[in-house]
Amino acid sequence: MKKIINWLLNPPVTGQSTILILRLMAGGVFFWEGILKFVYANQGVGRFTKLGFAFPETTAHFIAIGEIIGGLLLIVGLFTRITAFYFIVQMIVAVISTKIDLYLGTSPLPLPPAPPKMGIWAVLHEIRSDYAQLLICLFLLIEGAGRRSFDFIISTSKKVYSLGEN
Repeated sequence: MKKIINWLLNPPVTGQSTILILRLMAGGVFFWEGILKFVYANQGVGRFTKLGFAFPETTAHFIAIGEIIGGLLLIVGLFTRITAFYFIVQMIVAVISTKIDLYLGTSPLPLPPAPPKMGIWAVLHEIRSDYAQLLICLFLLIEGAGRRSFDFIISTSKKVYSLGEN
């Protein structure tokens, strides 16, 4: 367990500077989706109610706050691995809670406006953004935030500080 925690808290920061582009994309999407859950009830409390979540208001607000804070953390590259792991779990739960019923044609949410409306092709079409977010977060979990990040600044300042102690 100690190795896993150490791995999460000490991500590689030597990756290309262009990892920033992926962080901006994923972080931006999570950030504005979190805001939308507060602004539009059908995206937040209403959606969680239709899906049958316990305590839908609390759950929707908790998820929204996590998306806003986590999105900002990804954008600036701070605690990137921990945030990416959180979003991977969140995306898996989101896919399971919404796409299985879409596959079966029993979704409590509105069906897609155009065919396919149910089945595997409907799921594959509707899952596209979830899939992209999940894979970007998996990449960030493995590769870290890159050189243009607060994780890099913290990592290099730790090395400079430890060199000064000797």
